[in-house]
Amino acid sequence: MKIFTYIMIALALGLVIFNITLLDFNNLFEGNSLIALIGIAASLCAVCILLIFRMSKMIDEKTRGN
Repeated sequence: MKIFTYIMIALALGLVIFNITLLDFNNLFEGNSLIALIGIAASLCAVCILLIFRMSKMIDEKTRGN
């Protein structure tokens, strides 16, 4: 499960980088730039959720050890 979460985090960060390349800074809230902004926000949310999941698994492992 640990490797899976790290792979998913890497994929989400890759999507952030890809969507940054799609941004048009002159028209940030129009057309494909808006879709790219939504993609960046969704990918960052996925990274946060995966990090929270990873931390909860670490806490679970420590409490079961006692």
